[in-house]
Amino acid sequence: MDAAYRAIIEAHRGLSDEQSAEFNAALVLILANQVGDPEMLASALDLARTTLVSTETREVD
Repeated sequence: MDAAYRAIIEAHRGLSDEQSAEFNAALVLILANQVGDPEMLASALDLARTTLVSTETREVD
């Protein structure tokens, strides 16, 4: 595990599922604002969507 992943996991410790989802939403908006570059943000959104679709495909198999 890298340090960024560990920090995100640790930030969720003790949160309910609802709080965790709210935390994720807030974090995504904050990071999107920090990125600032619309093309880079679009690329990251596409990658996240692709990752989600790939995960769903594996679960179906």
